Amino acid sequence: MSKFQLNDLLPFIEEAFNMDKDFQIPITGTSMLPLLVQGRDFVKIEKCNRKLEVGDIPLYRRDDGHFVLHRVVKIEDDGSYTMCGDNQFVLEKGITDSHIIGIAKTLIINGKEIDTQTDTEYLKHKKKYVKNVKIRYPKRRLASLIRK
Repeated sequence: MSKFQLNDLLPFIEEAFNMDKDFQIPITGTSMLPLLVQGRDFVKIEKCNRKLEVGDIPLYRRDDGHFVLHRVVKIEDDGSYTMCGDNQFVLEKGITDSHIIGIAKTLIINGKEIDTQTDTEYLKHKKKYVKNVKIRYPKRRLASLIRK
């Protein structure tokens, strides 16, 4: 099976959005662990027709061309977004609506479809990870020092 780059799929994603359809992509990388696992999980992305909210998981394209699926952890006064993967502690600032390709509508975790707007367990997870974003780095540093 051929491996496609997301950049190659962008025209198909945009075409799906123009037809009011979502687009399913596989998870790659570890930045959204433990929620989303590479090689196991998928996400259905839909066109985003609204301002993002804290906790949303948009698919966006960085200025350097890389595609990223991270969570909105803060909305700045200028309307830009601060993003962070659930498994990360470095905040990415300066993401604007022009970077946004779509938003996660459904997570497919271990074959089970989870609606990001209504699933109770997912909403608890979202709240926890947004709330704890500021303590992730100190918590990891402390754990690392204890291990040593």
